[in-house]
Amino acid sequence: MTCSHCGAEHVVEIIAGVNASTEPELKARIKDGSAFVAECPYCGYRSLVGGQMLYHDPSERVMVWLLPDGMPLSEQQRGIISSGIPGLEGYTLRRVLSVGDMIEKVNIFDAGLDDRVMELCKHVTRMELAENGQGSPGNAEIGAEMKFFRMDGADNTITFSFPQDGKMQLAEVGFNVYEDCRGILGRNPSVKEDPGFALVDAAWVSRFFR
Repeated sequence: MTCSHCGAEHVVEIIAGVNASTEPELKARIKDGSAFVAECPYCGYRSLVGGQMLYHDPSERVMVWLLPDGMPLSEQQRGIISSGIPGLEGYTLRRVLSVGDMIEKVNIFDAGLDDRVMELCKHVTRMELAENGQGSPGNAEIGAEMKFFRMDGADNTITFSFPQDGKMQLAEVGFNVYEDCRGILGRNPSVKEDPGFALVDAAWVSRFFR
């Protein structure tokens, strides 16, 4: 790649696939974001590395496929997206459009959480923020960029992060919110993801909830 800071060309490592069971160090690099960053050996400038990546966690039966938004897709890729991969029945298959979405998905699944329930939690939290004067219910910035940050504490408090006014903000919700959202989805079987490598994000949840 060509460094956007000093203009020097250098070779970078692009990680195209990760098996979480056999490559835990690469899984850790996805979670902390370092798998997507390259440092110029000439000036030290750090740049985001693009490209697709397939994350596979066989122990959790999860696959997450990063296909950056706007990336041209082959007919074979389109077929896999819509129908999945034979032999992976019972797997959770997800497609994400950005590095941030990939990091969030891996963190959600690594915490033992359901990303569909999490998207509804984020939707509910966004509505509550709007009621408290932090943006409008349809605020695109908060809606698209709110991410699961962590779950910790004896009560499994869930923390979301989102940008606002040029700063990163945090919002905490109790685990009871997650349980309530899980109950809502359980009572509404029509709220489900598409077959194959499904996009489950803010746009997905807005198809069912306003």
